[in-house]
Amino acid sequence: MNAPLAPVEALIVVDVQSAFVSGAGAVPGAARLLDRVEGLLARARAAGALVVHLQNDGAEGEPDEPRTPGWELHLPVRGGEMEVVVRKAEDDGFEGTPLEELLDGAGVRALAVCGVMSEMCVLATARRALRLDYRVVLPHDAHATYDIPAAEGIGEAVPAATASRVAEWALGDEVEVVPYAAEVAFAAPGPG
Repeated sequence: MNAPLAPVEALIVVDVQSAFVSGAGAVPGAARLLDRVEGLLARARAAGALVVHLQNDGAEGEPDEPRTPGWELHLPVRGGEMEVVVRKAEDDGFEGTPLEELLDGAGVRALAVCGVMSEMCVLATARRALRLDYRVVLPHDAHATYDIPAAEGIGEAVPAATASRVAEWALGDEVEVVPYAAEVAFAAPGPG
């Protein structure tokens, strides 16, 4: 039996926007993903952990173009000092945003990352967090992406679940990949 996972002090919810988790454009398994993210949110809030919702500003005409229905965050944000929204224009949630300052200011040294897309914004944000020496936990059942279509002369289609697993693998052995979001425990961060 494995030892319990050490708690993290922050939850980074990556791009859980309506365009990606509802309607015809939803990632495969969106309902399950939302259930896992809601569970993480509930536990993080109850523990007093920092919650950061990343919100991608897509280009004009994209499903996540700012101020369109698809751009809206799908899950309610409580707001306040310990739950904030950070808008971003790059895959990496740290690039051009105050994310690092928010984490450091709250005294966060360990965080969990969840959301969409596994091989894009989730991967880029987790990779940067590792480079900045945060402890990073990635619950396998709390991130998702789309199927990758076949490309003539390159390869067959890749199912979304496989793309997500490859994204985890690409982070190397420093990330803590856990099978279930329910395994992630939270604690309030220490002083910054």
